[in-house]
This record gives sequence, C-alpha cells and structure tokens, in this order.
Amino acid sequence: MLSVDERRHALEIAREAIDRALSPAPPKDPATQFASRPLPPVFEEHRGVFVSLKRHPSGALRGCIGYPLPILPLRTALPRAAVAAAVEDPRFAPVRRTELSRLIVEVSVLTVPTVLDGVRPDARAGEVSVGRDGLIVEGFGRSGLLLPQVGPEQGWSAEELLDGTCEKAGLPSKSWRTDAVTVRRFEADVFWERVPSGDPEADAVAVSEADGRAGP
Repeated sequence: MLSVDERRHALEIAREAIDRALSPAPPKDPATQFASRPLPPVFEEHRGVFVSLKRHPSGALRGCIGYPLPILPLRTALPRAAVAAAVEDPRFAPVRRTELSRLIVEVSVLTVPTVLDGVRPDARAGEVSVGRDGLIVEGFGRSGLLLPQVGPEQGWSAEELLDGTCEKAGLPSKSWRTDAVTVRRFEADVFWERVPSGDPEADAVAVSEADGRAGP
C-alpha cells in the first residue's frame, strides 16, 4: 500500500500530465516530463495502474484507462494512463481543459493478476471477494476488466461481479461458468482526491499490499 505522501505524488503526477496534455503544446509522450523528476522509490517499480476521472461532486465517471499488468515503471505508466483516461476512452468525448478543475482524479495501483484456478468453473464465485478483488475475464478472443471498487459501487454480489466482467468483455454474462473462459483476480490500492486538486483519500475496503490498456 502506498503511503500518504506517495499517494499525493501519484495524484499530482496524474493531474499534471492531463493538464499538460490538454495545453496548446502537449508533449508527445506524457511520461517524458517525469522521467528525471525525483520521486519515491515506489515509482521505479513496475506496476499495473488505472486512472479514473469522475465529475465533482456527482462522482459520475468521465473516463478510465490503465495498464492491467506491471509492464512499465509507475512513473511511466501513471501519466500515460492518466492522459489516455482523459482523451482516449471511447465511451466519452475527450476531456476539455476547462473541465479539469471540476474533475476528481482517482488512481488504482494493482497487484499482479493471478488465475483463479483449483475450483470448478461454476464454483468460482465462492473464491471472489467483492470489494477486495478486481477481475479480468478472457475467452473466445475477448477480454474485460473491472476494478475492485466497481462491485461495491454497484452493490453487486460475487456472481454479479463475474457476470459484469463477462459483459464488459462482450461475452454472455454466465461465461465464467465454463472452462473456455479464464478468470484472473487482482487487488488494488485505490485512492482519490477529496476535491479537485485536493489531498488523497482512500477506501480501506479497497486497498491491499500491492506487489506487483483497458477501461474499468
């Protein structure tokens, strides 16, 4: 789990990257400006990370994109995910710079996803903890991901979270009950700004020790 200071750095990086990307002369790579910036050691670690943008104060989603796997150092993955969430999420029009002051930045730093195996496919729901686990479903050439905070936000059971992840992948909702579909689970340290550009806040239910491009 990131410290309060590390969370503050992460939120500042995400917001700054978006602000620069929406400027008249955006950098080609949002991560360039952070390549040599002094940051805590955790930002050198390869981590999966998602950035969500939400309207303030309603909490309505405005964009969410990230890296499910730890393929890049956090100092590189985080700003790239932040800018992609602002301008590349196909579900939304690109964020306008005038909007940024009314948006909350939320960051999810992920553990490495692990395959949910050792149980019959139709018993997978018993291995899923809503609020702790995020899920990735893969099968039939499709994949979908839902972050750990989605289940509690929707008031879902474990089965409904599995159903929803299948639907996110464009698969029938009960596909997770078959051997043809692989289910991976992960945890996340989830934190967000109390108000736009404000201090970090976190949900104790949705955070875990983190050891380790798609929407939520």
